[in-house]
Amino acid sequence: MAATTESRMIEIAAGADAGTEIPVTVFRGARPGPTLALIAGNHGYEYPPILALQQLRGQIDAAALYGTVIMVHVANMPSFLGRTIYFSPVDGKNLNRCYPGSPDGTVSERIAHAITTQIIEPADYVLDLHCGDGNESLRPYVYQTVTGKAALDAAIGALALAFGIDHILVDSNRPADPARSIYCSSTAITRGKPAMTIESGYLGMSDNESIQQIVSGVRGVMRHLKMLDDGPAPLANPVYLDPSVVIASPATGILYPEVERDQVVSKGTVLARITDFFGRPIAAVESPIDGLVLYIVATPPMTKGQPIACVGTVAHALA
Repeated sequence: MAATTESRMIEIAAGADAGTEIPVTVFRGARPGPTLALIAGNHGYEYPPILALQQLRGQIDAAALYGTVIMVHVANMPSFLGRTIYFSPVDGKNLNRCYPGSPDGTVSERIAHAITTQIIEPADYVLDLHCGDGNESLRPYVYQTVTGKAALDAAIGALALAFGIDHILVDSNRPADPARSIYCSSTAITRGKPAMTIESGYLGMSDNESIQQIVSGVRGVMRHLKMLDDGPAPLANPVYLDPSVVIASPATGILYPEVERDQVVSKGTVLARITDFFGRPIAAVESPIDGLVLYIVATPPMTKGQPIACVGTVAHALA
């Protein structure tokens, strides 16, 4: 089998709104092996995953590869070019809440449908690469979904260790319906494919440490899947976080964070205060659990219902 590397655009035709395109590179190895999908830019302001795939594109040698790597360089081009956090400037939707998408929906739904059908469904394994968006001060961690299916859960757990980020958030509350998967990684998992969401980076920065953490993690997963002959060893001493909670804002106004990422807090600790647009206090937002601050929103704009922080309790080991 001849090794090949192909880069092309997936065209998203105009429909209810403007069309767009998705840049993709496919490496087909000279030897058989699994198909791994790497998806960056579901949120367009999250730059370290996008830049990590730029580096990996130059590092992967198809002639030395077992299997296939499908690399989505920027899933959400409208948000990337528009420099928007969470939401598309075209349809106002969060792409990572639109899966599995629709061929007849708005642009975010059409992107999700294309990624579901052309990237996730042909893959055996999926890594959805994220970081702290332009408003989130975030410490690195990964989400390990627990489905109750022993073989699938073991495969997802092995991916988490292979990626090498030492904090692993155990998530038992992801959607189980493949027709309403909502999230990119859940779209793979509800179709029986081991997948994981990775978080490395913060506040829309393009720091080299976060980029290299993703590059190393992908190479660790490729070693684990026997797609490469070398790569980083799996994590030996993980810190598991369970339970965890995302704290939503009770009000719209101006946010003043009171804690830092990676800070240990107790139940009742004030995470942030919110004032109205005249500076009058309207809310003090407390942590509902003891735990570690995985991220805290660190920029002033705040809308009711949007996340302020995520706190996870250190469990040290899976139950």
